[in-house]
Amino acid sequence: MMMLATTLVLASLALGKSDPLYRIFPQRTSEEAAVIEWGHSAIISALDGAVANFGPQTSQGANFEVETAPVLANPIDGVGRWKKSNDDETLSDFDREYPGKLKNAAAVEGNMVIMTDAAGLSGVTMARIAKESGAAALMVVNTDQNAGDFIYSLEAESEEEAKYAEENIDIPIVMVSLQAGNVITTAMATDASDPNEINRGAGLPDRVRLYAGGDRPFFEDAVSKTPVVYLIHNMLTSEECDALIGMAEGKYDRVDDTTGINNYLDNTMASTQANGEPSAVNVDRVTLWKGGIAGKVIKDVDERISQVTGFPPEHFSDFQMNKHVKGSAHLPHFDVNEANGVMATITLFLNDVEDGDGGELFYPNPLDGGTPVMVRPRKGLAVVHHNTDENYVFDKSTINEELVVTGSSTVKYVAKKYVYLNPQPNAMRVVLPLIALPFGGKLPGIFSTLYIALIDKFGVETGVTYFQKVIVMLPVFLLLVIASAVSDAVQKKLKEGKDGKKKETNEKTTKKTKKSKKSD
Repeated sequence: MMMLATTLVLASLALGKSDPLYRIFPQRTSEEAAVIEWGHSAIISALDGAVANFGPQTSQGANFEVETAPVLANPIDGVGRWKKSNDDETLSDFDREYPGKLKNAAAVEGNMVIMTDAAGLSGVTMARIAKESGAAALMVVNTDQNAGDFIYSLEAESEEEAKYAEENIDIPIVMVSLQAGNVITTAMATDASDPNEINRGAGLPDRVRLYAGGDRPFFEDAVSKTPVVYLIHNMLTSEECDALIGMAEGKYDRVDDTTGINNYLDNTMASTQANGEPSAVNVDRVTLWKGGIAGKVIKDVDERISQVTGFPPEHFSDFQMNKHVKGSAHLPHFDVNEANGVMATITLFLNDVEDGDGGELFYPNPLDGGTPVMVRPRKGLAVVHHNTDENYVFDKSTINEELVVTGSSTVKYVAKKYVYLNPQPNAMRVVLPLIALPFGGKLPGIFSTLYIALIDKFGVETGVTYFQKVIVMLPVFLLLVIASAVSDAVQKKLKEGKDGKKKETNEKTTKKTKKSKKSD
C-alpha cells in the first residue's frame, strides 16, 4: 500500500509545479532573497524578505542596498477609508485602483515605508504609492493570518502593470511575513510603551539596512503548524557539502531494518512496514561520530545551524550520512527514538537532483488545511520539521518519506542531524567520537550491540545510564591496561638488564677461576 502511494505521488509530478494536489518546494531562490537588518555590532537583528519580480532595480538579482529610517505608511494599507471609483471609464483598471500619495508622504520621503497588503492592492500599485510618496524602499507585510512565515515575490498582474513598473519603479520592493512585521514595528518597544504610540511607529528602529541576501541563509515557510516544516536556503556551502560527502566515502553500510532491532545509537529504527518489508530501501548509511572533537568543517556547520535555528548544539546528534541510488527510498516513517527523544529533524541535501529523477522529501499528512508538501533536493538546502508540538508531545502529522530515486545514474546524498530533547552527555559527545577517531568517525558495531543489549536487559532509562557509565569508564580502563602493559615492559627490560649483568659477572668470575687454576 505504501509503495502504491509513492507511485501515485511520482506519477503526479508530471503535472508540474502548479499541481493543486501538492505544495512543491523550494519556491524561492537566492536571487529573490533580501535582508532587513538593524542594530549595532554587538546586537544585530535581521528579517528575511522576498524581492519583487518587477522593476528594473529589483529584477537584477536583488542587486541593491539601502540604509535609511523605517516609516509606517498612513494609511497603513495605502487606502484607509478612501473608496475607489470606477465611474471614470477613461481610466484603466490599474489607474482606477490607485488611491494617490500617502498622507504622510513628507515623512516617507527618502525613507523605507512599511505598508500592509490588507486592502488587496496589487504589488505594483503599492510600489506606485511608495514611489510617488518619495520612498527610498517599500516593505510590504503579508497580513494573511494563516500564512505563518510564508512570503513570496510580488509580481505585475497585467501587461500595463509590468510596463509601468519597468518605466517607473526603481526602488527595492520586498515582502515580509506578518510575524516579521510585528518584530520590526515593536523592535524598540518596552513594557511601558503606549500601544497607540507603537501603532504610530514609535517602536520602529531608528535606521535599517536593506540589502540583497546573496549566499546568506534565509527561511522559506512550508507548513506553519502540525507539523512545523520550514526550509533554510544556503545552510551549507558547496564546499561543506562536498567535504561531508568525502568524510563518509568508503564507510557506508547497507541499512537492514527488517531485523526488528532498533539501532538507537545511529537512529536506525526497525521497519514498521507490513510483511517484514524494509522501510529504508537500498539506502546506504553511516553515522560520523565527531562530537566535541570535530574539525573545522563540522564545527562551522554546527555553529551555523545553531545560530540560524536557535537549537543549542549540545542537543545535536552527529551527522547521519545517507546515500541513495536508483531504486532507493525511505518509505513513510516517524523520526522517533525511544532511548533519546527527537524534538526536531534537520535534513540537509548535499547535492542537486534533477527534477523528475525523484528523491523528494515528502510530508503526506499536514493538518494545516493545505495539501501534502514535497521538497526537491537542492545542494546546501536544509529542511527542518518538528517531531513534537510546543508541549513536547509527539506529533503524528510528522510522518515523512523520501521518494524513490528514479534517475538511472542519479546519486542522492543526504545528511541528517537530529535535535534531541535533552543535552547529550560527554559519553556521547566526547568519548564515543574518541573511540571512532581511528576509524574515520565510524563507530565499531560492538558499541551499538552493547547499547541495544543493555536497553533490552534493563529497560531504556537504566540501560542508557549503564551504557554511559561503561563508556565513561572505558578510557580509564584502557589507560590502566596501557599503564599495566608499559609497567610490564619496563619491569621486563629491567629484569633483562639485571640478568645480563649477572650473566656478565658470572662469566668474568669463571674466567678468573680458570686463570687461577692454570697458574697453579
